[in-house]
Amino acid sequence: MPSLSLRRPTALLVCALLAVVTALAGAGPRAEAVQLRDVMAVGNGQGGTVSFIDTATYENLGSLNLVPDLQERINAMNPVERVGYEVVNNIQGYRKLVDDIAVSPDGTTIYVSRGALSDAVAFDIASKRMLWRRKTEGFKADHAALSPDGTRFVVSATTASKSEVIDTATGRLVTTFATGTYPHANDYSPDGTILYNSSIGITSLPKLLNGLKGSRSVTAVDANTYRHLRTYEFEYGIRPAVFTRDNKTMYAQLSYLNGFVEYDLAAGKITRTVEMPFSERGAAMKPDDYPQNSAHHGMAMNADESKLCMAGTIDDYVSIVSRPGLTTDGTVHYEPGALPYWTQTSPNGHDCYVSLSEKNQISVIDYRTAREVARIDVGHYPQRERGAKLTAEAVASLDPSNG
Repeated sequence: MPSLSLRRPTALLVCALLAVVTALAGAGPRAEAVQLRDVMAVGNGQGGTVSFIDTATYENLGSLNLVPDLQERINAMNPVERVGYEVVNNIQGYRKLVDDIAVSPDGTTIYVSRGALSDAVAFDIASKRMLWRRKTEGFKADHAALSPDGTRFVVSATTASKSEVIDTATGRLVTTFATGTYPHANDYSPDGTILYNSSIGITSLPKLLNGLKGSRSVTAVDANTYRHLRTYEFEYGIRPAVFTRDNKTMYAQLSYLNGFVEYDLAAGKITRTVEMPFSERGAAMKPDDYPQNSAHHGMAMNADESKLCMAGTIDDYVSIVSRPGLTTDGTVHYEPGALPYWTQTSPNGHDCYVSLSEKNQISVIDYRTAREVARIDVGHYPQRERGAKLTAEAVASLDPSNG
């Protein structure tokens, strides 16, 4: 019996020492290696690159080439694909090589929808190695979204009127779901239970033929099964939109509207329409001259859902608007022709990043003051921005000489 009473404390002491050693090992270099850095990834549409901005310092950390195989892809097109490629570029007015981007939750991989190349690809950021490529149906790959768990990359196949759900591990097609005409944005609800796809209709047709543009709708599907839940029909194309955490309200910009709407998702109706001021330049433009039918294209919401960040694309400004009154707190005006074409809330929750596409710059606006706090040079024709995290190895691999 005495020997047993001695062994138990000894065993407990050994266990305690092992726990301490394990904790110390976890606090060493291995733990530091997995620390991730908050960044804003900026897709440079015409340049074919992505720029990464440190959201704490506003430093451009460098870029990554997302079309290293550009000529190879063009050479591999069959005659029908080549005609489609040229038609898409002509309608767009330029060649968009990068449409949308997303970074894996572990900060190692970037997924890209490559607009005019009509494909989705994945790259290991640190090694710059292409992991997979999938040709999307039709002639254009548009907006995309990464599932909250990082296992699915959802891409709009514009001319096929569907969204394609891709397995991020393999690049294989999981499923598709039907959308309206010319599907555009894919947005997960804040709780991750619903996936919304917004369609814009045939943008090459003039406003006079709006009725012939096809179905302009928001299609809601179950985010896990992709089962159709509901379709919301609109008179005009749905541009960028944001959704509240309670899944009750959507704020959306619509084709030709110099402003935005508040939409009740339960009732299926517009509850308020807010018209924003025209600039002198914007007022002089004809609706058919708006870029891809959009007067205003860029909407984001801050972390506590108290403010909206609205890009006045044809008007060269961005406004911070307070909820629930939808009153304007302040407006930052840009040089004529700057083309603010997208907005995104920073991972810090209180900065709004604005793409100035024709200036090759990003403007950072503080939601709290409605003032610009930084202006950052990036690559050619920035548009889509997405919050992300990067590993130290990924950051070290970036090219700082090329925004």
